Amino acid sequence: MKLDILAIAAHPDDAELSCSGTIASHVAKGYKVGILDLTEGEMGTRGTPAIRMEESATAAEILGLSVRENLGFEDVFFTEEKKYQVAIARILRKYRPEIVLANAVEDRHPDHGKGGSLVTKACFLSGLRRLETELDGVLQQPWRPKAVYHYIQNNYIEPDLVVDISAYWDIKKESILAFKSQFFDPESKEPESFISRPGFLDFIEARAREMGHKISVTYGEGFTVERVPGVEDLMVLV
Repeated sequence: MKLDILAIAAHPDDAELSCSGTIASHVAKGYKVGILDLTEGEMGTRGTPAIRMEESATAAEILGLSVRENLGFEDVFFTEEKKYQVAIARILRKYRPEIVLANAVEDRHPDHGKGGSLVTKACFLSGLRRLETELDGVLQQPWRPKAVYHYIQNNYIEPDLVVDISAYWDIKKESILAFKSQFFDPESKEPESFISRPGFLDFIEARAREMGHKISVTYGEGFTVERVPGVEDLMVLV
C-alpha cells in the first residue's frame, strides 16, 4: 500500500495530541494516511504497553487510518544510530509516503526532539540507492518523501505553517480520549503524570485555538518545515 502521508511518533498518542486534526482532514479529502509509532510507551507513568496498543488501535479507527505500525524501539533509550535509521527507512520504502509528519524539533520530553531528528535522518537515508534493505525477503527500492513537517508539541515553537482543523476538532478530541489510560480519570488509582493532570486537555485546546487564531480560524495545528514550501497558486492559501 502506498501512503500519501505518514505520521511518525516517538510514543503512541504523540500524533493524536499534535497532528490528528491534520490527519483527519486529509483522510476526509481521500488521502491515505498512516501512523508509525516508534515505541510502545512502556516507560510512561500510567497504563501498560498492552493497554497502549489497544488504545492505539481504537484511535486508528477513529481517524480512519489506512495503516498503523509500531517499531517497538526501547522507550526513552532509543538513539539515532544506524539500526534505528534503517528500521524507519524500511517502513518508508514499504509505504512510500509523499509527506512525513514528525515529532517536534525540540520539546519537554527528550524522545520528541530525538525522534524528530531520527526521522529526518531516516528520510534522507531511505533515498540512498546504495542502502540495501529487504522486506519479506524482497529487496526494496529507494524512496525519499518530498517533505518532512514537524508538528508542535508541548513547548511553544513559532509555526512555519498552520493547518485549519476546525471541522475536525471533535475527531481530534475523540482520538486523544481513546488513550484513556493516559489522561485525567478521577477514578484512577495510578500516579499522576504530566499529561494526566485535570487541566492538560484544556491546554491542548488552548494551543489549537492559538494556532487557529494565527490564520483566522477556530482551531489549527502548527508545523515547522525543513525547507521553504513552494506554491503554484497564491489563491489556494488560506
